[in-house]
Amino acid sequence: MSVGFFFIFVDMNEHEVSQKSTAPHQGRNVKRFRDMLGMKQETLATLLGPEWTQKKVSQLESTEVIDRGLLTPLAAALHVTPEAIEHFDGEKMLAVISNTFNTHDSGSTQISTNIVNNSNAANEELLQDIKKLYEALVKEKDSLLKEKDERIALLQRLSEK
Repeated sequence: MSVGFFFIFVDMNEHEVSQKSTAPHQGRNVKRFRDMLGMKQETLATLLGPEWTQKKVSQLESTEVIDRGLLTPLAAALHVTPEAIEHFDGEKMLAVISNTFNTHDSGSTQISTNIVNNSNAANEELLQDIKKLYEALVKEKDSLLKEKDERIALLQRLSEK
């Protein structure tokens, strides 16, 4: 079964239907990701460098298409990929979620099951990555503590002479 999602806008005066085909607004995506992080415009400006101000970030967030060269530092500051800024479409995401969970046919059930299964697998991968990072941090901490103890012992020996 093929499932397609699209947006339909109805002109209430003429009842004409048209399909939305515009690209996502990249500036709004920057705002979305910044808001998800609980980050203020001033903070993003600081992360982007000394030539950035809160006003410049505000103007950027109203820009429909962002210069490709700026996407990489923006993405790094927002902890996303440049492609996420370019292509994330919140409206389509809501339509997919709405169509997935509000339609009660067998196709919807399969899509819902796939989303849950994929989500569980992704969460398991994420959990493993977090575990590896935690173990690396513990090793680093232990190494630093050992180095500190060795330096203290060396300083004590030197001070006794």
